[in-house]
Amino acid sequence: MTVPFVRAHGDAFTRGRAHGEALATELRHFLGDRLARLNALSPDPLSLGALRPDLAEYARAIDEQIPDLGTEIRGLAEGAGITHDEAVLLQMRREVLGYQKLPTMGDCTTYARTGSDPVLAQTVDLNGDLDDHLAVLDVRTGKRRSLVLSFGGLLGYLGVNDAGLAVGLNLVLAGKWRHGPSPYLAIRHLLDTCGSVAEAVETLRGMRLAASRSVTLCDLTTTAWVEIADDDLRSTEGPESVHTNHFLHPDLAPRDELTVFARNFSLQRLKACQAGIERLPGQASTEDHFALLSSAPVRVAGNGDIRRERTVAAVVLRPDRGELHVRPGDPAFSSTESFTL
Repeated sequence: MTVPFVRAHGDAFTRGRAHGEALATELRHFLGDRLARLNALSPDPLSLGALRPDLAEYARAIDEQIPDLGTEIRGLAEGAGITHDEAVLLQMRREVLGYQKLPTMGDCTTYARTGSDPVLAQTVDLNGDLDDHLAVLDVRTGKRRSLVLSFGGLLGYLGVNDAGLAVGLNLVLAGKWRHGPSPYLAIRHLLDTCGSVAEAVETLRGMRLAASRSVTLCDLTTTAWVEIADDDLRSTEGPESVHTNHFLHPDLAPRDELTVFARNFSLQRLKACQAGIERLPGQASTEDHFALLSSAPVRVAGNGDIRRERTVAAVVLRPDRGELHVRPGDPAFSSTESFTL
């Protein structure tokens, strides 16, 4: 599998249009596949017409908080030959699904550490069999340049920028999901505008996101995880951070709505990842990190059920080098593809 590489440079509309043009066939096919596969995942039938009022509210919130990305979404729609509603839907798929009606086993195991060779690495565990819609974006804005992992037209998911900031994420479940920018778009905003962990944490404090998430941050000297539930944000900084899918901060842990089975699996992956990191040398190679990400239970194998999360990619980010390394699909059986700023 070769990961598509898309250059999205210029003003916001031009960036979006370049992205849309590069993946137009794939994005139209994705939208035509059971409405971006939402109807393979949702217990209730969904239609674009029924979703339009919500999509309009999501778009309004994006335009209010991160207008540059609102314009980029419009460029994506023009470039791909899809409607604005469809382009917004591609950004907000996970929020449209919600979690009250869609039990989850959680997704992603993420860790970061500083030192002589800073790194942020993670599995990407998603339902929907999305490894066939993976892409890497080379994004150049007026202030920053970033390498961004994307799925199915997302403007952001995780990545690294030329200021030496890497950003990853984990799903956590709490609160009432609402109209607002998706955490994926928030991560793209961090990469576009922030140059350090401290700056990224403060930027997140000023945003009102659509859904709960944990965001992992790494620059050349500091790591942090930031847990978000409704308007509550808690963060912890240090030389090393590890996160899976349950809340770690004592203020938010009582609000965790992960099922007991999913929580047990999240704890299992957390402990396995912590033990694996202890065995990695301070200057571990990228392939050493992929070996950890490819081992059970950190790597989650699929069972053929499109509704169940599985590892659809693994990523190693090198903030000091401006590098994004990815193994698409099941990382235990795929080769590393590397991108550099």
